[in-house]
Amino acid sequence: MKRSTLTVILLIFACSSVFLMSSCAKKKLVTEESVITARPTEVTKAEKEAAAVKRAEQEEARRAEEVRIEKLEELEAAKRREAEEKARQLAEAEGFEPQPIYFDFDRSSIRDEARVVLEKTAAFLKENSVIHIRIEGNCDERGTNEYNLALGERRANSAKLFLVSLGISPDRIRTISYGEERPLALGSSEEEWAKNRRDDFVVMRE
Repeated sequence: MKRSTLTVILLIFACSSVFLMSSCAKKKLVTEESVITARPTEVTKAEKEAAAVKRAEQEEARRAEEVRIEKLEELEAAKRREAEEKARQLAEAEGFEPQPIYFDFDRSSIRDEARVVLEKTAAFLKENSVIHIRIEGNCDERGTNEYNLALGERRANSAKLFLVSLGISPDRIRTISYGEERPLALGSSEEEWAKNRRDDFVVMRE
């Protein structure tokens, strides 16, 4: 009888010990899992904050670079305007005023009357080696923007080639096309269109 009671007590104690050990193991496992689960969240949050700081720094650097480039462009534009004004004053002192030349519809060949103008321009450039020139090609409103830009470029290049043939260094001549963007005359008559089919000349200092 005593042995049976002792056996029962031992069994109860053993079961209780196993239960307690199992519970502790589960608690420990749950705690470790919680730590493991929590760590990635904390790391992700820190990474997000670091990335946000980096983006803010990059954006600030980008804005600073844009401001720097804008100031440089403004400075270069001011220098160009100053050089053009000095060149204009020199041209006026020499009694020279650049004259535009005009073109036939959809043509870029130099007309006879334009040759006289270009010869005078070449003579002035030969006498004033510090002067450079910019030729601006223009068109009337007919045609697409793309076509007129290309046509204006051909007209400017035609005048440049003519001046080069008269002995002017190509390094002293720049060309640009404005297409139909800078009309002298507004309207849709042939008289007005004819005024817009032209090359303008801008004198510049070296």
